[in-house]
Amino acid sequence: MCGIIGYTGTRRVVPVLLEGLRRLEYRGYDSAGLVYYADGRLVKHRSPGKLDKLAAAVDEHIGVASFCGLGHTRWATHGSPSLDNAHPHSDCTGNLVVVHNGIIENYGALRQELREGGHTFTSETDTEVLAHLIEDYLSDDLPAAVRAALARVEGSYAIGVFWAGAPQTLVAARNHSPLVLGVDADASYMASDIPALLPYTHQVIFLDDLEMAVLTPGAITYQNVSDGRPLRKQVTTIEWNAAMAEKSGFRHFMLKEIFEQPQAIINTVSGRIVPDTGQIDLPEIGLTEEALVGIERIALVACGTSWHAALVAKYWIEKWAGIPVEVDIASEFRYRRLLINERVLVIAISQSGETADTLAGIRLASALGAKVLAICNVVGSTITREADGVIYTHAGPEIGVASTKAFTCQLAALFLLTLFLARVKNTATSEQLAELGQALIGIASVIEKELPNLQQQIQVLVERYYDSRDFLFIGRGVNYPIALEGALKLKEISYIHAEGYAAGELKHGPIALIDKDMPVLALVPRDSVYQKTISNVEEIKARQGRLLLIGTKGDGHLSSLTGDVLYLPGVLEDLNPILYSIPAQLIAYEIANRRGCDVDQPRNLAKSVTVE
Repeated sequence: MCGIIGYTGTRRVVPVLLEGLRRLEYRGYDSAGLVYYADGRLVKHRSPGKLDKLAAAVDEHIGVASFCGLGHTRWATHGSPSLDNAHPHSDCTGNLVVVHNGIIENYGALRQELREGGHTFTSETDTEVLAHLIEDYLSDDLPAAVRAALARVEGSYAIGVFWAGAPQTLVAARNHSPLVLGVDADASYMASDIPALLPYTHQVIFLDDLEMAVLTPGAITYQNVSDGRPLRKQVTTIEWNAAMAEKSGFRHFMLKEIFEQPQAIINTVSGRIVPDTGQIDLPEIGLTEEALVGIERIALVACGTSWHAALVAKYWIEKWAGIPVEVDIASEFRYRRLLINERVLVIAISQSGETADTLAGIRLASALGAKVLAICNVVGSTITREADGVIYTHAGPEIGVASTKAFTCQLAALFLLTLFLARVKNTATSEQLAELGQALIGIASVIEKELPNLQQQIQVLVERYYDSRDFLFIGRGVNYPIALEGALKLKEISYIHAEGYAAGELKHGPIALIDKDMPVLALVPRDSVYQKTISNVEEIKARQGRLLLIGTKGDGHLSSLTGDVLYLPGVLEDLNPILYSIPAQLIAYEIANRRGCDVDQPRNLAKSVTVE
């Protein structure tokens, strides 16, 4: 959720910190702050609201001769958004500061103990107890003091610690919250996510739980949080470039990422499928074909948009691989009695690879004997490191909070997995696999061709819908999850109340909402349930509902039902979810843009939910 950036090296630190925070804005935040060392002391600047306010406050200090510091964007958990609650937080002396992402669950008891010991608190946050705890243990060994303080802490954390007594040194530590380090010849970096580091280095190191790092210019050492034992860490080279995280002329990151989907899907599929035979090569899957043959059930675990991708995959896997599939919201999965054993494959789906509930779920499943496979976008993230195998989506950095290209790439990766399982289980012929593989390869070019025209049509359509208070999305079969995803996108970025339903469920309650003021977006491709969906659309029309239809080119019946129709090419039925996601995303984007909403940073949301 929160964003952390730290730097020690030869560059002037304030511009580095501000640039890093800008590249972490997508994570969601309500205040920002930074600290650096100058004139023999730590200088701290904080501001509630957007980063521009902090930038204005430090404008006259932009060239200060300081070369080490920390920055932070806060998303409120304990304490309201305010100047006092903004990070960094100091100890009583002001000589030590902490930035923190996560939740200190026992902060109340620690706060009371520290107050009784003479400490004075200036904020409502759980983070501030860390600064005072470290102060209690600090003499001249900062890493030892951090370890001693963290031994008292219960909960999750990714922290950066800066002390005036060691003005070129930063200490980083993590437990259940992501933290990535970067290094080059004369500088060291820490950040919550990779994009903050890309302008400076592509050599990164991912900290694991209960690991700590000591950063000095051009060098990082590692140790175990519990006992100080030295550790060796592997450097990973990130292939993204800084330009991939820029808008490239688009008004918003979200729109750029919608238009990047054809290439992103190609990146996901490329090298993994032989077009003529449908042969799938997933070398990183981490499970032998013999092990997969013995799988009796699959559990898909995810949150939010990734959960919708899992719902689509259930249709695919059960149809083509013949394996029973259950789909769980991760925050529910981890708290119920799990009937899981070594014959169950658990597939975790997460764009960031750091989603707290999904991570907790796979740890529980692994302890029960299940094999775990991750579908993820971020190389080296925690979920990918803890899973038995991984299928990377290769979507590239996704900056907009509302997921678009990460979702369609998850679908592409899950379809690849479906074909792989069908071959292993011998539940599809080679001819069928070749046809499905060809269709998956071809979907990218279909989307690329349709995108510009779709956007133009939708920009006209939204003038009739942008001021709606409510919206219903409906679909059947494999398109039902896309109705859920379309509704989620609209509510996320436009703040219009929207709900997705299986079309056949309308008469079981939601049809009571239909009147002349209720817009209903229906997904009606010419597929195996087309006539059933049309019947549901007719029921809405009979009750004067405002219909917006998305269907197959050449289907003249749709235009007899409403004047608001978007037509898409006919593709293989199984791949309609990927294709029909695109207009749903564009409709949400254009409505939010028309309403003047902050598309890339919608209120109350964060890109990666790394706390429960």
